[in-house]
Amino acid sequence: MAEHPLRIFSGNAHPALAQEIAEILHVPMGKSTTTIFPDSETHVTIDEVVREQDIFIVQPCSAPVNQHLMELLLYVDAFRRASAHSVSVLIPYFPYARQDRMAKGREAISARVVANLLENTGADRVIYVDIHNPAIQGFFNIPVDPLTAIPVLASYFKHARFNNSVIVSPDVGRAGVAGKYAELTNLPLVVMHKRRTSPTETHTTHVVGDINGKRPIVIDDLMASGSVLKQIDALYAAGAIGKAYFSVTHPVLLPSAIEILNADDRIEKLVVTNTINIPPEKHSPKLEIVSIAPLLAQIIERIYQGISISDLLVLP
Repeated sequence: MAEHPLRIFSGNAHPALAQEIAEILHVPMGKSTTTIFPDSETHVTIDEVVREQDIFIVQPCSAPVNQHLMELLLYVDAFRRASAHSVSVLIPYFPYARQDRMAKGREAISARVVANLLENTGADRVIYVDIHNPAIQGFFNIPVDPLTAIPVLASYFKHARFNNSVIVSPDVGRAGVAGKYAELTNLPLVVMHKRRTSPTETHTTHVVGDINGKRPIVIDDLMASGSVLKQIDALYAAGAIGKAYFSVTHPVLLPSAIEILNADDRIEKLVVTNTINIPPEKHSPKLEIVSIAPLLAQIIERIYQGISISDLLVLP
């Protein structure tokens, strides 16, 4: 049995997810308060004693990204100053993950900046889910647990009604992830090749694999603008039938994505996890949410008890 008490805390980004995790672990939610001052400064307080406790704080850094990130950093500092035994940061949606390199000169590597901030503020461990570039783990000098939601989402498609379906990778870069979906669902794999025509637009040039007479299930790590939703023209041109499904870990869902989703009758469902708190204005009859809380609760329990977590990490 672990020596130090386990505590679950949450910032303002997604308290419902933290509460669900705490209920699974039969641990009471930690008490804390976040206040946004009139000048937009963030103020946090921990409203109970946390001395010599093992703290896990749940805070996906979705929009407003900077506010949620700053709140998280302040909580890490507050826990350190309150003499917590350890502070593990659970960020289901890691901010700035797509800014992971210098694509051209004189750019910031923003994901590295976030890693430095978390580490220098005092985080002992960082946990995230399906990050855009797995190499970001190397930006840290502290333990990092890169989880994957693939088994959680793939289980949704392990049903007889999907027997005549095919897993579709939206581009070559996601082929490895799509291959794992295909393995877990026992469905064939198809890869779309696309070419970028502008900084914001891409065009699918051809589809590799047999999709003729099959229902497409398109996978990706996140959906923001919804551009991937517009790529299904090429799938139906190649012989796809039935209504398409999309499976995405992080539902960023800008207004354009919701608009495309609701307007296209060829799309049956967008299946997502609750790594991000989805506000009511982003809900849609086509949106299906699968909870990631059981996976996160399991990882917290194993870390706390000192049990291996290798089978729950992102697959290469």
